[in-house]
Amino acid sequence: METYLPYFWLAVVIIAAVVEGLTAQLVSIWFVAGGVGALIANLCGAGFWVQTLVFVAVTALTLMITRPLVKKLMNFKKEETNADRYIGKKGIVIAEINNTLGVGQVNVLGSIWTARSEDDSVIKIGEHVLIKSIQGVKLIVAVHNETLRGISK
Repeated sequence: METYLPYFWLAVVIIAAVVEGLTAQLVSIWFVAGGVGALIANLCGAGFWVQTLVFVAVTALTLMITRPLVKKLMNFKKEETNADRYIGKKGIVIAEINNTLGVGQVNVLGSIWTARSEDDSVIKIGEHVLIKSIQGVKLIVAVHNETLRGISK
């Protein structure tokens, strides 16, 4: 097995590099560095367990050193949309909200949205609701008991 170890470490490096090239985020670049370290240890005559230890140590070290920098560089800001303006607004149910059946609509600020109740309760037509959040294209709402002067706050 010892004669094949250089090829094994070379395969680890190539596979990790290919996986890295096929992904949009850094997931295996650290294994490339660890594989190179293990390959160098092999070429210097180290035994299999030393090579494995070098692989693990170099991989962990490069991960610890570069991960904070990578996280900082890859921290993409969320693109705000005008849909966020609906959160905290009040609306009126125009089609009964029933999470089990997957139905329900709310009119808020003059727009019709598909809606789901926050607590899985059924909300009847005409009930006033408060928009708690948006998940995908659905408003997550809760019954709003306060008397409203209009549809929006």
